[in-house]
Amino acid sequence: MPLRTPRRIGTLRTATAAALLALAATLVAPLPLARAADPVTDYCAGQCADILPPGENGNATLADILANKAFGTRPSHTMDQLGPYSSLADGYQSLTDSTITSFFNDSSFGVPSGQVASVASPRSDVTITRDKKTGVPHIKGTTRSGTEFGAGYAAAQDRLWLMDLFRHVGRGELSSFAGGAAANRRLEQEFWRQAPYTEADLQSQVDWLANNSGPRGQQALADAQSYVDGINAYITASKSGRYFPGEYVLTGHVDAITNAGTIDPFQLTDLIALASVVGALFGTGGGGEVQSALSLLAAQQKYGVAQGTQVWESFRERDDPEATATVHDGSSFPYAGKPASPQGEALPDPGSVTTEPLVYDATGGATLATTKSPGVLPADLLSNPQKGMSNALLVSGAHTASGHPVAVFGPQTGYFAPQLLMLQELQGPGISARGASFAGLGMYIELGRGQDYAWSATSASQDVTDTYAVELCQDATHYLYHGSCVPMEKLERTNSWSPTLADSTAAGSYRMQVWRTAYGPVEYRATVGGKPVAYTQLRSSYRHEADSIIGFQELNDPGFVHDAASFKLAARDINYTFNWFYADSRQTAYYNSGTNPVRAAGVDPSFPVWARAPYDWQGWDPTYNTAAYTPPSQHPQSVNQDYYISWNNKQAPGYTSATFGNGSVHRADLLNDRVKTLVQAGGVTRASLAGAMEDAALTDLRGEDVLPDLLQVIGSAPVTDPQEATAVQQLTAWLAAGAERHPASAGSQTYANADAVRVMDAWWPLLIQGEFQPGLGSDLFGALTADLTVDEAPSAGHGPTGSHAGSSFQYGWWSYADKDLRAVLGQSVQGPLGARYCGAGVLSACRDMLLSTLKQAAATPAATVYPGDDTGCAAGDQWCADSILQRPLGGIGDDRIGWQNRPTFQQVVEFPTHR
Repeated sequence: MPLRTPRRIGTLRTATAAALLALAATLVAPLPLARAADPVTDYCAGQCADILPPGENGNATLADILANKAFGTRPSHTMDQLGPYSSLADGYQSLTDSTITSFFNDSSFGVPSGQVASVASPRSDVTITRDKKTGVPHIKGTTRSGTEFGAGYAAAQDRLWLMDLFRHVGRGELSSFAGGAAANRRLEQEFWRQAPYTEADLQSQVDWLANNSGPRGQQALADAQSYVDGINAYITASKSGRYFPGEYVLTGHVDAITNAGTIDPFQLTDLIALASVVGALFGTGGGGEVQSALSLLAAQQKYGVAQGTQVWESFRERDDPEATATVHDGSSFPYAGKPASPQGEALPDPGSVTTEPLVYDATGGATLATTKSPGVLPADLLSNPQKGMSNALLVSGAHTASGHPVAVFGPQTGYFAPQLLMLQELQGPGISARGASFAGLGMYIELGRGQDYAWSATSASQDVTDTYAVELCQDATHYLYHGSCVPMEKLERTNSWSPTLADSTAAGSYRMQVWRTAYGPVEYRATVGGKPVAYTQLRSSYRHEADSIIGFQELNDPGFVHDAASFKLAARDINYTFNWFYADSRQTAYYNSGTNPVRAAGVDPSFPVWARAPYDWQGWDPTYNTAAYTPPSQHPQSVNQDYYISWNNKQAPGYTSATFGNGSVHRADLLNDRVKTLVQAGGVTRASLAGAMEDAALTDLRGEDVLPDLLQVIGSAPVTDPQEATAVQQLTAWLAAGAERHPASAGSQTYANADAVRVMDAWWPLLIQGEFQPGLGSDLFGALTADLTVDEAPSAGHGPTGSHAGSSFQYGWWSYADKDLRAVLGQSVQGPLGARYCGAGVLSACRDMLLSTLKQAAATPAATVYPGDDTGCAAGDQWCADSILQRPLGGIGDDRIGWQNRPTFQQVVEFPTHR
């Protein structure tokens, strides 16, 4: 187990720890003070706020780490935003505009003189001012280069170790850098399979930006180079002054006694590697075509081709008429729909699909069959193929108390210590913004506010990734490309490691191997009509992770963004798949970004297609992976709609979801119902909108939107069994109380309606299986559950960080259950399933199944529903099972908090004036 995690670091021998602590305490040198930066014009007038737990400070010296293990102390600003963030769950019902800053930071520009904690000037043309409350860096440059240099310097101050980890993840080299723990190996394997870039690939993205993006691209590279220079200046200073992150000692990169060893300087290609990780985590969509084909084949095997296809389409819910859409003004934006006459489909022969091997030549510690040893990053960080997170709530000025728009929005990027994001303010020539940036990519604010506007994003995940069946020729490593037999490109990465203080895993090594074609990396092998093929995946942003820098540059430029129209121009220059939202004192706006490829006529993006010229993306050039993309006018967008909500739901009618299950019940309904009610009443305030967000954040989606259907079926006849009647009474009372998962009183770690919550958690998988498996059959039911997980309750291990992740109820079978139960009840259903499943469509039989599974769930003890885990949760501890952990990415750990289903970084904004 790696010493870098809090538990493992605590196992250092006492004498060694004491000696290192005494030595490290003498090695910390402060930065010199300089004059404070002056604030610029701020049109928010104290009405903008933000929060980013656990705290701004993400660096810890060796002395800090050892003191944390020995005495429980933490460096300043390590965890000071976690308490306010957590306490909103108890305080939102009495929230007022005047008390918002009890739960959020004041995000005004600048630092009042009485709140200045420190001022540093790492170069003569920039100052970094940090405030007393949060330690956020406020960076002001007299030159643009100085501003960017200061941003890099501050980023290294706050996130150097994390940035170093992620540049190695981006290269598939995490285990060689940070140790061979199984978790480290799994993570680098998951990522490198998706983006197996060579150094030449990374450099080509830099060159593309320099040669194909005009003056803004050249300015972006100059900004990035100044940013890198700032990072490297801090590395040099902290290494010579011995106040660099202590994890470098614990992983063997630097000797604690002699200071021998190196911290490698950063370069521009490191930023590309970092950007590719961010893109893989949050800015992609599609790519599940092989699994879709397998479930279609299972449906056709069960029902026959015609009916099986119809049944499959009903579960796919490509464009469900009952789905809540962000754009609800009557507009339609057709994209990636089902073609009337599909062309070029390449469905695999049943039983022929195998996953392409990735790992070879494992030796020593690499052969250990354990997945328990923790690494420096969560092993499952990239393992969920459906990466949608984050939410947004915006109300136009026509419905607010002030007459100005109000917004509460932010990304859900998971919970880590330190956080993947960092807060900062940037002020310099052509740059004026405050907000959050991904660690190592902070040359611009990526989500935040300008002088008189704010913006944020949610993951959109529209389908920009296609699967191609490349026909093999000569042997397994040659394929047909437009009629010629050509070799695949063999990409390799060898990692090796030895035990260190930070990783006791036995020495070992292994090799990763990916075969790459013009149509992307090989993911699977199969046969199609008896022909051997390799299935590859090609996404539109592949080899173009750096291109989005142009849009972010524009969002930070007060001379560029000044209204909704200019905001949309900036957002469309971002090639990641995001939903972007905007608010100023007069307008709200929405725009869906991403390079959506124009597919050949008749190509169905839900299934693999032959890798042949007639089915290529229109205008596709494999040399640089460029193509024709749908024009901006065809992207979902809107200005001044009455309100907007987004929680990774459907963007607009006609815009086909890239995932299963986007139907009549979606977690976005939790937001939509509340915001719609506020808008109908009028007089919306920042406090009431934030309260609506938090109320949704504490609510069980199944309880609010599916439990009424379940109780209606059960209530179609008297319940006579005492155990069943008790469970029904508990669930009914819970529903009446709001179906929340939250303690009855502040500070308690016992849920109100705890038994009802336990019953629902135990019942849901049982009732879904009882409702659907008899009719679908085990093969089709299993194939469909591979397309869409049955449940994502808070205690389940799912999402971007596994269990204890906060983000819940994004994907599940709640829409299927809702449609099926309503059909059995004889209610109207738009876009119904292809058959009735509960009790084979007979109400009494459906009711019997629900009651029998409910009785089974009610009898399931809490210790079975919540079995406990290695994070410290005892079996049966419901609150702990749901709780959010700040997953340690370094040597300092932070406290767990109660469950909330809300963004990690979040803004609450209302601009009273405009330039």
